[in-house]
Amino acid sequence: MDELITLIHQEDVQLETGAMVARETPVDVWATLSSIYRQEFLDAGREGLNPELVATTPLVNYHGEQSAIVRGKRYGIYRTYIVPNSDMVELYLEGKAGA
Repeated sequence: MDELITLIHQEDVQLETGAMVARETPVDVWATLSSIYRQEFLDAGREGLNPELVATTPLVNYHGEQSAIVRGKRYGIYRTYIVPNSDMVELYLEGKAGA
């Protein structure tokens, strides 16, 4: 079932003082959510990651964002996979500490 998720687009912006700050722009997109496969959980866990969900969305929705909000919780996007012979991309989400 499709759900509305928020991808967080982040860019560095220079303030008038010359300081650089990260500006976040939320972008709502539709995605199909699914569980992490057992092998993905084991492989990512060995790398110190905390995999939780896969969000599949049309490739046109994804522009390199590194985090997303799903059901009010913030996740990091630790890996992507473009589905062969389709216009879809899988976003692999990990739980973030303190989120």
